[in-house]
Amino acid sequence: MEGGNQSEVSEFILLGLSDQPEQQAVLFYMFLLMYLITTLGNLLIILSIRTNSYLHTPMYFFLSNLSLVDICFTSTTIPKMLTNHLSKIKTIPYAGCLTQVFFFIWFAGIDSILLTAMAYDRYVAICAPLHYSMIMTPKVCELLILVSWIWAFANALLHTVLLTHLSFCGHREIPHFFCDLSPLLKLACSDTFINDLMINILGVLTVNIPFVGILISYSRIFITVMRIPSTVGKWKAFSTCGSHLTVVSLYYGTIIGVYLSPISTHTVQQDTAAAVMYTVVTPMLNPFIYSLRNKDIKAALRMLLTRKAGLSL
Repeated sequence: MEGGNQSEVSEFILLGLSDQPEQQAVLFYMFLLMYLITTLGNLLIILSIRTNSYLHTPMYFFLSNLSLVDICFTSTTIPKMLTNHLSKIKTIPYAGCLTQVFFFIWFAGIDSILLTAMAYDRYVAICAPLHYSMIMTPKVCELLILVSWIWAFANALLHTVLLTHLSFCGHREIPHFFCDLSPLLKLACSDTFINDLMINILGVLTVNIPFVGILISYSRIFITVMRIPSTVGKWKAFSTCGSHLTVVSLYYGTIIGVYLSPISTHTVQQDTAAAVMYTVVTPMLNPFIYSLRNKDIKAALRMLLTRKAGLSL
């Protein structure tokens, strides 16, 4: 088949996490619960920040955007998986599969750049506190958000367009619970060299470089904090970064292992386990990580819940 022609496969079959009926029932309720916790937790973070003027700062502005993206990120994959469990029909149309790939890559890319922006915010706050308000202006913060959305969109669009040039003329079973690049490329019966090349090149720009930016920011933060004579001062400075570092470790630990290693070295089990971590577990844990370790967020949540309880009486 010539490049650019439509695939002969009109739909794919998502095999999911298990083909055992008893396990599927357990997985359905487990992932439904996790999805509800993720959505509710991140919505509470967004509402708490939006309704509390004290939290209208760059750090919480980025956090509210991260929570929004996490809701979109999980909504790209989990509802379809839950529907497959209920209906027992595991097929997904060719166009629907490409759409899922596009939105998955888009929101994953935004997450990556947002985490870098948050690291830069902490760097400026700790290493240049006197110039913080001059550097992290509302316009700068909005520009960083805009760049993250636009760049991630272009990245996702390119990968999706390249997929349309591949032929899928035989196997159509995807050993995954959603359409992802790695399993799709393994099903292609045409040359995937360009796709693999773009994964490596754009992966460096979207994942590696932001990750290096985070490392540089925190190395400078570490040097600055270690110069603080007071132990209390050091602890206070590090405590403002703890939540973000935890989220970064969870997110990048799985992303880099899956997408920046050669496709040929991947196993179904490794890809699936990593995918569950960064598509479900990490977005679900983010609200807990940021709220349990942050006094301002906890106070804002209490105010929000108290206000809602008062209105319901």
